[in-house]
Formats: sequence, structure tokens, C-alpha cells
Amino acid sequence: MDISLDSLVHEAALPDKWIDADASVFRACFERKSFEVAHHMASHPRFQLDHLMELTERTLRTRPSDLYYDMGDVVPGQKWKDTNHAFSPMDALSQLEDSNAWFILRDAQKDPAYTELYRHAIAEVKDMIGGDIESKIRNEEIIIFITSPKRVTAYHIDRECNFILQIHGEKDLYLFDREDRQVLPEVEIERFWTKDNNAPNYRPELQDRAQLYRLAPGNGVHVPVNCPHWLKNDNNISVTLSVNFQFVDSMRKDVYRANYYLRKLGLNPCPPGRSAVRDRAKAMAYSTAQSAQRAIRSALHRGG
Repeated sequence: MDISLDSLVHEAALPDKWIDADASVFRACFERKSFEVAHHMASHPRFQLDHLMELTERTLRTRPSDLYYDMGDVVPGQKWKDTNHAFSPMDALSQLEDSNAWFILRDAQKDPAYTELYRHAIAEVKDMIGGDIESKIRNEEIIIFITSPKRVTAYHIDRECNFILQIHGEKDLYLFDREDRQVLPEVEIERFWTKDNNAPNYRPELQDRAQLYRLAPGNGVHVPVNCPHWLKNDNNISVTLSVNFQFVDSMRKDVYRANYYLRKLGLNPCPPGRSAVRDRAKAMAYSTAQSAQRAIRSALHRGG
């Protein structure tokens, strides 16, 4: 279904304030530690299921790569690649109560009905962060998650830092310390940044180290980059909004990537953060090697 001009013109007004959080906590903890926030978007009509079904249909038709979906019973340690994708997403969404499905609508701001909502969200978050944040951000987006009752979102880490804002339904978020190397070993972070989104492994014997956040309409949590987490939905349909940032600074990820290849050579590389000089050297070496590979591939391509 196409969006009519009337529907955009008569879009419900956005609240004057999007997020409530202690300003000192926000600036001290952003991209360092998790913290809770409150928000005022739970009643916005664009997050009602009928609008979200229209958004899903448009995304499937015009930007299919921005729609992820799977279905079936999932446990915390299950890998995303092992879930069922062989079904009609629109059929599963229309039967969300019983389909045991999970939907991710990435870059929702690319849809005209959600662009202004996105601008409002991003502007307020940036204002609360303060400083020269604009120059540090490489990419930003809003993502909408739609989840069947009792569905589990498997354990994982993300490349982005984000604000998980609960819109409809209730669920539990289990969030681990990204600096705990028993929970998240260096080798798993290295593999994640280099080649495998499924690299982090859930360790049920360490579950008691997770911090539990109870998500309900009107509240949310800030999750820094690479903080391991998994979620369990209550016996209700859940809609969640995520406001995401990826940063320009690539040094840390390039150090992890360099360490991945050094470890394959039988070495035991030093983790990032221990030596600024060593980190810069590794990041530069990795970046130079990548540039050389791209130049070689380009030359081979031009040469036929």
C-alpha cells in the first residue's frame, strides 16, 4: 500500500520531548555503560500494528535487504543462521500471535512515513550526548523490531551502540559486561569484527552475570557497542524501537581485525587499549593491507 500525502500531512504530532534521562548519567555513561531511560513514543500511531504491517509490505517490495525475519523456537545460545527463513513474512506477520516470528525493519527512516520521526529522535539523542558528536558518527538509523509472544532473541553483540525503546508489550533484556573476558573472550570479538556475526557464544553457566532490564512501554535501555545480550518476550506481541549509531573511529575494530590474523599466525596478540602506540601501529598496518588488496583487485578487474 502506498503512503498518501494526506496520511503524511495528518501524521500525529511528535512529543516535544522524546527521551527522559538524567543528563549527567547520559553524558557520563553513553557508549561506556548501560543505563535506563524513559520515552514518550509508545502511543504514536506509526507504531501500531496496522501501520507496521504496511511498513513491512513496503520494505519487502522496495528495500527487501532491509527486512530480516525468522520463525520458530529459539534458545539464547542459538545462532541466527540456524533459524527458519522459509516462509511468507506477510503471512507470519498477519498471524503474529501464533507464528513465533521475529522481524527486523532496518533503516526505517528511509520510508517517508518514518523520516520525520527519525529526525526528531536522532536530533534529541545527539543533543543529550553533547560535544562534537556529529563529527564522530559514521552512520545512524532507526530499527523496528516486531516479535511474537514468548519469542527469544538469541544472544549476540552489535557493531552499533543503541537505545532500545519499548513501544508495545513487555520483555526481559539480559545484558552482560563487554569487558568480562569469560563472557566475551578476545578471540570471539576478533572473529566477530573480521568475518563472523555469529562468533560470540552464549555460556549458560555465566547467565547470573547478566544485568536484567525489564522492558515495558515507555522505558528503554542504552546498550553500548559489543555488549552481549539476549531477550525473552512475555506472552504478548512486542514492538521495540532501536535508535542506532555507528562511529567514524575504526581503530578499535581494525586492531581486533589485525589481532585475528596475528592469532592465526600462532601469536598471542595484545588486546586493544593496553598500548596506544601498539594499537595505532596495528590499525595502520591493517588499514594499509586492506587498501593494497582493494587496489590489486581493482587493477585486476580493469585488466580484464
